[in-house]
Amino acid sequence: MGFDDRYGQDVLSGDWRAAGRKTIPTLEAERDLVVELASNGFCGAVVGIEKGNVVLEDRFGARRLFPLGHGFLVDGQAVQLTAPKPKAPTGRTRTASGSFAVDDAPARVALPSRIFVEGRHDAELVERVWGADLRVEGVVVEYLAGIDDLEAILADFRPEPGRRVGVLVDHLVPGSKESRIAAAVAAGPFRRDALVVGHPFIDVWQAVKPARLGISAWPVIPRGTEWKHGICEAFGWPHADQADIARAWQRILSRVTTFNDLEPALLGRVEELIDFVTTPSR
Repeated sequence: MGFDDRYGQDVLSGDWRAAGRKTIPTLEAERDLVVELASNGFCGAVVGIEKGNVVLEDRFGARRLFPLGHGFLVDGQAVQLTAPKPKAPTGRTRTASGSFAVDDAPARVALPSRIFVEGRHDAELVERVWGADLRVEGVVVEYLAGIDDLEAILADFRPEPGRRVGVLVDHLVPGSKESRIAAAVAAGPFRRDALVVGHPFIDVWQAVKPARLGISAWPVIPRGTEWKHGICEAFGWPHADQADIARAWQRILSRVTTFNDLEPALLGRVEELIDFVTTPSR
């Protein structure tokens, strides 16, 4: 026979502390998610996860770390931030350049051919987007610290069939110093096995789409002002020395994850150089 408890359930049974408590939803801290600190109103976009902390970048480019968990607002609603779960690959994966990734590729001896770029920032950007493809092809990228001595560098390297050189330069526009250097190489003794191409931007920084930095266009810097210093000043970033410039570039580079973050004027030229140095001369 059943037993009718006329006094009801024991109020201390179960999780009585949770009665009436509002459940705060959890949310993965995906890149570019904009969140606000409930405690002090700091607002920023998620740019990374570091050792249990979420890295937020505000609209001025300042970055701060906060422990994952409670204390965040999204669209005014309280949330608990968690680290994003690794996404299982579906089908063939692609590299940052958009090509299909080659799994378990054996280590390859570097080709004799080379791609030269003007500076460290150019090399880091090429590595960020095309690094996986270049390693599969065995192509090494070197930076020259400028191209004023390009003809002498080529004479020393001596490009030939099977040992080609592709060169990426900044600000390759009619009438520029870069255009004159490119024309001299195209008419010189190594014209069959050395190719100079470039993009129209003053510096490779401009090859990053401005929208990735939350702006509609790159600032116009007056003549006579060193361009990178002028950019940092326009953004309100420190620019007193080279260390500040390096940090500014790392901030910009961190917004590049795939080829979609770069301007087509750069994408086509890098792809052209990769094809050139990996195709034997005829």
